[in-house]
Amino acid sequence: MIESSYSYKDEQNYQIIDGQVYMMSRPNTNHMRIEGNIFNAFKNYLKGKKCEPFNETDVQFDEENNFIPDVIIVCDPEIIKEEAIHGVPDLVVEILSPSTARNDKIKKKIIYEKYGVKEYWIVDPFSKSVEVYLLKENKLELDDVYSTYRDYELKKLNEEEKASIKKAIKLSIYEDFEVKMEDIFENVK
Repeated sequence: MIESSYSYKDEQNYQIIDGQVYMMSRPNTNHMRIEGNIFNAFKNYLKGKKCEPFNETDVQFDEENNFIPDVIIVCDPEIIKEEAIHGVPDLVVEILSPSTARNDKIKKKIIYEKYGVKEYWIVDPFSKSVEVYLLKENKLELDDVYSTYRDYELKKLNEEEKASIKKAIKLSIYEDFEVKMEDIFENVK
């Protein structure tokens, strides 16, 4: 009997950004918690609707750009193929890690803008914040930054500042859908 030394860590994921190959390391548990929390919120809301969420699915924009975003929402069923999404998702979520932050914030954002992604979230697990960009006149513009606050930080705020804290992100593609910040970062250490 031959024992296999195969491990899930042997699988090599990669992305192609502007024709350059970038190897991807396996995400840590906090990254996976956030990804699962966002995906589950999207999946629960979108059940029975036209749009569909995916996580860790290849998105092929062209020969030079093949990404694996953390979570996406696709509203055009024609671009959903068995092996990948061939076209532009309506919403993209990228969760930062030290090794991917530069690509997520700069290079990939430029490609998402170029191809017309309507909404782009950059989630920072370290600061527990989310930057939301919306496509306006063919530019992904920062719409808002959503943050979580620790108890000691809340104590420093006055009542007006506390009242102005946005506790949920309203999706631009569905007027009646919000994702609570506390749900996004549930169980994140």
